[in-house]
Amino acid sequence: MNRVETIFIQNYTLPDLERWVESIGERRFRARQVFRNIYGRQIRGWGECSDLSKMFRLQLEYGAHLHAIALRESTEAADGTRKFLFELRDGLCIESVLIPDPPRHTLCLSSQVGCALGCRFCLTGTLGLRRNLTTAEIVDQVCRVQEEVGASRRITNLVFMGMGEPLANFDAVVRAIHIMTDPLGLAFSHRRITVSTAGLVPQMNRLGSETPVNLAVSLHAPEDQLRSELMPINRTYPLEQLIRACREYPTPPRKRITFEYILLEGINDSPGHARELVRLLGALRCKVNLMPFNPYEGSPFGRPSEESVLAFQEVLHKAQMTVIIRESRGAEIGAACGQLVAASMCA
Repeated sequence: MNRVETIFIQNYTLPDLERWVESIGERRFRARQVFRNIYGRQIRGWGECSDLSKMFRLQLEYGAHLHAIALRESTEAADGTRKFLFELRDGLCIESVLIPDPPRHTLCLSSQVGCALGCRFCLTGTLGLRRNLTTAEIVDQVCRVQEEVGASRRITNLVFMGMGEPLANFDAVVRAIHIMTDPLGLAFSHRRITVSTAGLVPQMNRLGSETPVNLAVSLHAPEDQLRSELMPINRTYPLEQLIRACREYPTPPRKRITFEYILLEGINDSPGHARELVRLLGALRCKVNLMPFNPYEGSPFGRPSEESVLAFQEVLHKAQMTVIIRESRGAEIGAACGQLVAASMCA
């Protein structure tokens, strides 16, 4: 048996895996078999790969980690939302959230341990950034959650809206998307994958050219001064640059860019803010998700009243904009938007 370097096999796209199996003396078609076993059959160990030779299975046992993360804890809210705490090989932790909305089951994925952007309304942002996740650590969130919940709650949609800024970990995220959309991989349609960004303009341009997944932009303010106070990234890429990048984004005819707007009591939730938002987004083909703030201990912000949320929505409706109010899910278990802290990242 050839000596091989131990790898995390979920770091590899199918072409990468084909090159790897050849490097250890196997035929290229073995890579397709391995892909089917990992992502189609969702094996729990290499010994289950009955279509592979005993020698190749031994090589995989010796040289390839099947999983990059381990489930440490799972918590379920009254509404069925489940939060998963995963431990990484170095002892750090991340969280993923499965949101049921039958027939949809949406998995919210993390892309970093912590986050460096420091958005003032986001609890994750108070942690700072420990490191980027690898492709394997991103992909394995899907595999481990699906394994945990079983076929009765088949994951249908993936959103990169968990811990971290996905486009700050661009290469690993895009490689993960290639595995997620590969017909022999996780086989998700690109229409069912959404990448959210706080507005990293250069990476937005790259994302649109490298994968046709959905784009969501965390906006949260309709003018520069307020957005810079809430989101420091706006000082680097102000609204003029961000909106230009959205106009130039290669959105397919049947898709729209989603703008996420967290409503903070007395900060950005007035009808005047709503009118400014209408002017800002103008003729963009888009939809707006309004999200009343999910409070957490120590936050300086409050949740707006239902009346002010509806009044804000009405201004956008009158301007013929597509707008929905996103229901808060899993807040009592710290699984709602902006609440992920991965048990203070464990290690």
